[in-house]
Parts: sequence; structure tokens; C-alpha cells
Amino acid sequence: MADVALSLEYLHALAVDVLTSNGLDNSHAEALAKVLVAGQRDECQSHGVWRLLGCVKTLRTGKLNGSAEPRVHDVAPALVKVDAQFGFSPLPFEIGSRILVEKARKTGIAALAINNCFHFSALWPEIEALAAQGVAALAMVPSHSCVAPAGGTRPLFGTNPIAFGWPRPEGVPFVFDMATSRIARGEIELHRRAGLKIPNDWAIDDEGQPTDDPERALKGAMMTFGGYKGSALAAMVELLAGPLIGDMISQESLEFDEGLGAAPCHGELVIAFDPSVFGGADAGDNAHRAEALFAGIVGQGARLPSQRRFEARERSVKHGVTLSAELHADLLALSKSQDRNADACGRS
Repeated sequence: MADVALSLEYLHALAVDVLTSNGLDNSHAEALAKVLVAGQRDECQSHGVWRLLGCVKTLRTGKLNGSAEPRVHDVAPALVKVDAQFGFSPLPFEIGSRILVEKARKTGIAALAINNCFHFSALWPEIEALAAQGVAALAMVPSHSCVAPAGGTRPLFGTNPIAFGWPRPEGVPFVFDMATSRIARGEIELHRRAGLKIPNDWAIDDEGQPTDDPERALKGAMMTFGGYKGSALAAMVELLAGPLIGDMISQESLEFDEGLGAAPCHGELVIAFDPSVFGGADAGDNAHRAEALFAGIVGQGARLPSQRRFEARERSVKHGVTLSAELHADLLALSKSQDRNADACGRS
């Protein structure tokens, strides 16, 4: 089936329609659609609107509260906690991040803990939103157990991503968002959906053997990147975004799911740093030092993290995005407005 060209506006409206048609409150749907369309816009297919299928599945399990009202707890001068009330994470982040930035500007460093949230999307949209307000930020979440520790053969960790952002005087921020697993789980799902093999160093099967079959990989365990180094970072994420903030580790999240196949439910930790408070009168000179580092990277032919995403973003803003006709049809089938079509609703 041919690809379908769509405008970003159409895609956002379709995403909101899919979510609200399946029981999600409009405020949550708007926040979640923004994140998923951003992934599609930046050509991060594994974190784009394909994940709407998983959102709908999660809504239908009954585990998620589609009309949850996040509760804010102002714990300390440098700490705010938001109880997501078992709803999706983007709206609690939007609410909590405003307080987080205010606290960071007063104290130099502050933390946001989001509890009881269903989180499955990329972290870089959150980090970019903070960098746009002039703060550096670090975010991390566990997920469902699907990754074996280095030297192990059974799932224990989640993909446990870490994201970091640094604001820059001009242009886009310095941002990276990486799983501590060798690859994002969504990439294996996309290979399975497309009937493609995966590299045999991404995962092991349920007998602990390397596999290039995505079906066997999904039944086995993914591998950490960098062996023991990635494994140590994965354990760090489990601790900081789990017991530290009073929430579930990946194994507990999987048990909470009870085999229903919903999105992972756990906590998220976000730490913000205000360079102007840390640097004081020298903040301007420190920013120049950071720019010298970036210039040194690109000056020898290397690229900055997320450069490919930002280039894709420029293309998508100008020309829209493409979806497979199959995925577009799947999304239409989940929406109330099944009479939507690309030509009538913003085909680019």
C-alpha cells in the first residue's frame, strides 16, 4: 500500500480524535497528541503516531484513568511532586514543569517527580520544552521489564531511557535522548510489524540465545548498550526513578500490568539546572565555553545529538509527513470521524 502524505495539523487532529474516541479526556488527548505528532514530525517513527495503537490498547484495559486530574504536591523549595492519578504522563509533566522551572530559577537546581503515570513516549519533547525556558535538564524513567542485565538471560530492567538538554543562545538546544537498552523496544515492534529481521545483537530469545527474529526477541529479552556500562546506567535509572521517588521499578510495573499489555505504569524523575544561578556574573562566559565545546564537535566533522531530528523537523514543517496507508487506515478505524481523508483534512 502506498504512503499517505499528511499535514501536521491534520495529524494532530486525527491523534486527538483517536484518543478522545476511545475514552481519553480532551486535555490529556491534546497533551499526548502533541508529543506523538512531534515524534512523527522529527521522523522518529518508533515514537510517533504508531504509538496511538498502544494508547488505545492501554485505555481499553481499564488500568488507565482517562480523566485523571493530576495532583500537585509542593514538597520543598527544590522539589515538586505530581501524582498523575494513573493517567498518561504528558499533562502531569506540563503542569509540574512550570513549577519546576520556577524553583530552579530560585535555587539553581530543582527536581520534579511524577508518580503513578503511564509513560511510553520519548523524553526529548519534555527536555526541549525545559531548554526553551533557559534551563538545562535531565530526565529518566523505567518501564516494563524487557531488558536483561549484562551477563544475564532474563528480563529485569526496562529500556530505561535518559535524556539531557542544554539551552543555547541561538537555534535549537543540545539534546540527547537514549535508551540504556541497545535499541528502543518500539524499533523491534516496527520490525515485527513490517516482517523484517533485526540485528542479532539487539536481543536474545527465551532460551538466552541471540536472535534476529523480532517475535522471539519480544518473548525473550533485549540487551543493554555497552555491556556492563549500559547495565549500570539502567540500574541507576531504576533506583532514581523508582525507590527514590516512591514508585515502581520495571519488574513491579510489569506485575502491575497483569498481562494486559498496557503501557508501563511507574514514575518519572526530571532535574532542572539554571545556568544563570550556577554561573552568576560568569554565566555569559560559561555559555561561550559551552558553545566552544559544540563548535569543537562539529568542527571535526562529527554531528551533535538530535541533529538528524532537527533537520527532519524543518522538512516536516514545510512539507508535512507521510504515514503508511496501512497505519493511516488503522488510525481512522479507531476514530469517530472515520470519514476523514487526507485530501479533505490537510494532505500536503
